[in-house]
Amino acid sequence: MSTADRPPDRVADGAAGSDVLDRWEPVIGIEVHCQLRTESKMFCGCSAAYDGAPPNSHTCPVCLGLPGALPTINRRAVEGVLATGAAIGASTPDATRWDRKNYFYPDLPKGYQISQYELPLAAHGSLTFDTSGGPVTIGVTRAHLEEDTAKLIHETDDDGRRVSLVDFNRSGAPLMEIVTDPDIRSAEQARRYAEELQLLLRAIDVSDADMEHGQMRVEANVSLRRRGTEPFGTRVEVKNMNSFRSVERAIAFEIERQAAAIEAGETLTQDTRGWDDTRGVTYVMRSKEDSHDYRYFPEPDLPPLRVDPAWLGSIRAALPELPAARRARYVEGAGLSSYDAAVIVADPAMSAAFEAIRAAGPDLPPKEVANLVSGDYARAAKATAGRSADGLVGRSAGPELADLVRRVVSGDLSRANAREVLDEHIASGRAVAAIVEERGFRQISDSAELDGIVATVIADHPKAVADYRAGKPTIGFLVGQVMKATGGRANAGLVQSAVRSQLDRLPAEGPGPADR
Repeated sequence: MSTADRPPDRVADGAAGSDVLDRWEPVIGIEVHCQLRTESKMFCGCSAAYDGAPPNSHTCPVCLGLPGALPTINRRAVEGVLATGAAIGASTPDATRWDRKNYFYPDLPKGYQISQYELPLAAHGSLTFDTSGGPVTIGVTRAHLEEDTAKLIHETDDDGRRVSLVDFNRSGAPLMEIVTDPDIRSAEQARRYAEELQLLLRAIDVSDADMEHGQMRVEANVSLRRRGTEPFGTRVEVKNMNSFRSVERAIAFEIERQAAAIEAGETLTQDTRGWDDTRGVTYVMRSKEDSHDYRYFPEPDLPPLRVDPAWLGSIRAALPELPAARRARYVEGAGLSSYDAAVIVADPAMSAAFEAIRAAGPDLPPKEVANLVSGDYARAAKATAGRSADGLVGRSAGPELADLVRRVVSGDLSRANAREVLDEHIASGRAVAAIVEERGFRQISDSAELDGIVATVIADHPKAVADYRAGKPTIGFLVGQVMKATGGRANAGLVQSAVRSQLDRLPAEGPGPADR
């Protein structure tokens, strides 16, 4: 086995070794194929809702590639790419055209794929995102439309023979390809780019972009060059990465594999490699093609598409607030940390809840709202996975959640009891006030009342008192006993102060039975 195909000694864990990166600079470009959310396929009227349907049940002469069948452009799919281009600041030509990308494979019945090459719908955009090293901006070369291929299924038949089957339900589905400039310089940047792109595509409502279900497929082109030099190295394409973690691990592995091969004096070949997530290695699939190998030429069955400026303007005007802008608003306008803002914006349910609570309670501390949304509310949302984010917010309307936060902030409701109230409210839809009243969850914040309960707990636990005098950390235990005695209704901050104050005032011999 050559060094070029042998895994490095250190298995990739998501980050290439610092010694390798000291000598070599990775040059990485990402290609993302994303299924657009449309009712019908790209060039025919077949339903695009084929998930779970019997094989070859969503087909027609067009998507089967039968002779004489003529394609018709899906307007909604075109709008999805135009919206994506607008969201990344890309330019759109006055007119675009379709091209035939020629290659033979069993999942491509026509022997060519209708795609775009010289005149894509969007070009020269960019995407900015945060990494551990700070903000990074990656150029986007192009975003264009094409049709998806059929699906190959490899299995064993009843006689034990290996067979390959073709399901044409996916054939002709609208597919957007987004290609970056070779601007990415680390495995982490590659992962973060893919995560940010998924978030953007979902925010503008053009795709579900679910990697697990194949709606978003990430491929990476990876090469190395000596630090301080300009020429690119031999490019290797990596496929079969079905999660963001896999994207980072596969690229990190490939960086180390290429460095080891070059330093061993071997010549890298321009390959397409697959990622084996179980073994944590890439493997050769085939030699890598160049664009001229596809012999692109204009699609004769489709006329050029002219993009009306008013049409493009209406698409741009309809764009919602983009994830980066929302994160900035949460940090600059609401005073959240960058981390809190990123966590909330990354989840539609959290973001919708944060907006609803802030609208109903603009006086509430944003940090307290963020804590509820990213903590107890996120847990409740996960527990109701079958319900949409909008539906969950609908049952937990902004005013009700704002009431819950306000009670916690004012000290009328303990955080522990607030969790119970939230769960009951989401399950039943009942008002927060009614649940608090029914369960008797009024928080005890009266100092005199708390002092009496604390005194009783201290008297009942002389060993904990002795341990405290011996310098052991028993405050937490005694506070827990007070909270237990009050059913979680005591103000935890006041309880801690009261426990410490009473312990420090005890006589040297401590409380005894006569003190009770």
